[in-house]
Amino acid sequence: MSKKLRAGVIGVGSMGLNHARVYHELDNAELTAVHDADTRAAEHAVRKFGGTVAASLDELIERCDVVSVAAPTHLHRDITLRLLNAGRHVLVEKPIADTPAHAAEMSDLAREKNLILQVGHIERFNPALDALEEHLNRPRFLEVTRLSPYPGRSLDIGVVLDVMIHDLEIILHLVRSTVTRFDAVGIAVLSKGEDIASVRLHFANGCVANVTASRISMKKMREIRLFQEDAYLSLNYRTQTAKMYRLKDGKIVRERVRIIKGEPLQRELRHFVDCAAAGRQPKVGGAEATAALELAVQITRQIAETSPPRPA
Repeated sequence: MSKKLRAGVIGVGSMGLNHARVYHELDNAELTAVHDADTRAAEHAVRKFGGTVAASLDELIERCDVVSVAAPTHLHRDITLRLLNAGRHVLVEKPIADTPAHAAEMSDLAREKNLILQVGHIERFNPALDALEEHLNRPRFLEVTRLSPYPGRSLDIGVVLDVMIHDLEIILHLVRSTVTRFDAVGIAVLSKGEDIASVRLHFANGCVANVTASRISMKKMREIRLFQEDAYLSLNYRTQTAKMYRLKDGKIVRERVRIIKGEPLQRELRHFVDCAAAGRQPKVGGAEATAALELAVQITRQIAETSPPRPA
């Protein structure tokens, strides 16, 4: 077995703590350091998953080869640039940054330094999406729904930048065409930013995508339905299941979709470590994440300009 890479985590809230857990479990990495402004949170992560508490970023840098950044979004740019300038490979949680300009700066530096910059668009590592891509053939219409209860986190951003951005990145990846126009609506209910949003995207190749996201739903739902010339495909990210129907001999028949289930975060971090070790570009690098961020920011701006503010 090749030598394990030393892994660190910056920010061990709910997401960062899971990064620490997975690094502890991987056979191609070793959790060696954790840093958080809340020392107690860092100590808790170390007690559960090993490694040591780094009192500063410089101390963490000295102990790590690869680093996950799970700090608040507005800190992503400064932390990531510091890590890249120190020669460390970085996985930064989504959204990649607070502005497209900052995202481009991060991507450019990673390319200049010949380092891996991966962005935590975790649904790209969902086995159900892998199954859908195996049967993909020029999608014409997509309907995507993402619902969840109020999270009590990431409230510095609206639902578009918080969760819809997952689906925007996936749609751009699947359709592989330029967005020519979009129509978005949204409303703030409990947050300063929008908590519910819906957008219709029109692409240059004629494809249309309807996307809905809510973080004040009483139920959880993460689904995508895709229509193409030869088939209808439906997948459920939560259950990692999929259905496919085709028209054959004048009849609609259901075909089996084979899915090997697995934890998306474990697949994502293993991919990150493998890319760092081999010098291979990740599935979702700076360019892909920046494109999704640019679209999400444009949608958020349109919602802010056309939707009523939350009542005081």
